[in-house]
Amino acid sequence: MAELLTLREAVERFVNDGDTVALEGFTHLIPTAASHELIRQGKKDLHLVRMTPDLVYDLLIGAGCARKLTFSWGGNPGVGSLHRLRDAVEKDWPNALEIDEHSHADLANSYVAGASGLPFAVLRAYLGSDLPKVNPNIKFIQCPFTGEQLAAVPSVRPDVTVIHAQKADRKGNVLLWGILGVQKEAALAAKRCIVTVEEIVDDLNAPMNACVLPSWALTAVCHVPGGAHPSYAHGYYERDNRFYQAWDPIARDRETFTAWIDEYIRGTKDFSEFQAKIAEGK
Repeated sequence: MAELLTLREAVERFVNDGDTVALEGFTHLIPTAASHELIRQGKKDLHLVRMTPDLVYDLLIGAGCARKLTFSWGGNPGVGSLHRLRDAVEKDWPNALEIDEHSHADLANSYVAGASGLPFAVLRAYLGSDLPKVNPNIKFIQCPFTGEQLAAVPSVRPDVTVIHAQKADRKGNVLLWGILGVQKEAALAAKRCIVTVEEIVDDLNAPMNACVLPSWALTAVCHVPGGAHPSYAHGYYERDNRFYQAWDPIARDRETFTAWIDEYIRGTKDFSEFQAKIAEGK
């Protein structure tokens, strides 16, 4: 059953050095606040998993928290490259980063397999693609019924999944809506799941067929308003496009990046203080 905790408590108790950690959220509901807290607490040697590594993983990689990245696309959406990711891959700074690249469909199916308790996922994919030539985790098997050649990839079973959502009730049930990506599958595939939410309410008032993650499937629920910024939370706030643009020059230079996280992340006690500090600089 999910406990209602502060984000600091949840990360301290449930994320260990060396864990496989998935921070999921597709386009919106990206758990930015959680990525900051991982950096504040100096978590290290993490195997990071995410369908679309963007700023949250650029931060974690540049801060030296990561040893491996399993992903299906990486970039600053609408802007360009992730410079801390590139620096780690090309020049081993701040440390070498092992990469395990997949397609979106592949990684989505891997989460589904993990949530289903299966060792691998099967899908129609990669025929004619060069990705299997550089990723030994993409293999091919023959269907025992039709003889068709299919791709097979390991399931994703994170030690910890972290997602952001709109609402939780006081029992720890979570409601999210809008573009869901693989949040549900990533949560159910994990040994432990931390959810940050915009608000905690007495009753979710969930509409018919809504996506509700039950308390028994979660580990901790943390009240972190604005916790997806600069991405958006449908029904709460819009995407901060200027932040994504401003990130490019910050991340390009090692010293500028390090000074930024020292001031805005390591130099703040929580995400609320970070938000206030960012607002002061605008």
